Amino acid sequence: MHDQVAQLAFITVVAVLEQAYFSMQVIWARRKYNISPPNTSGHPTFERVFRAQLNCSEYFPVFLSVLWVAGIFFHQGIAAICGFFYLYARYEYFNGYTASAQGRLRPMYISATFVWILTGLSLLGLIEFFLNTNFGVSIKENLVWLTS
Repeated sequence: MHDQVAQLAFITVVAVLEQAYFSMQVIWARRKYNISPPNTSGHPTFERVFRAQLNCSEYFPVFLSVLWVAGIFFHQGIAAICGFFYLYARYEYFNGYTASAQGRLRPMYISATFVWILTGLSLLGLIEFFLNTNFGVSIKENLVWLTS
């Protein structure tokens, strides 16, 4: 069973480490700009770091959900690749937002695209599962490139 989820597990651990990195950036920005909790305003750079981390945290459960559903019901490798690109786009988003509010836009659109791709793959995988389970119809058999 491990081989069926190892890639998803790896991307999940990388995602958790990325979230930890973003959280540490907020702590360091608090120290640098002398902003004590629970304050969330102050120096503009701190506010951008804080907001970038919060935005990434808000998307985290959505990302993990569709990553695992797409990986289990559609294809683990494709889901893991999408997950990797999502995480890279989120890293770029965080760094772009830290530099300027405008710097977040392109990576935000890219990461959102990968969430939508994973959502679509999740739905396709679930539809395939239900059609195959209930009616014996297999969509994946028609997609030769997935079976290799």
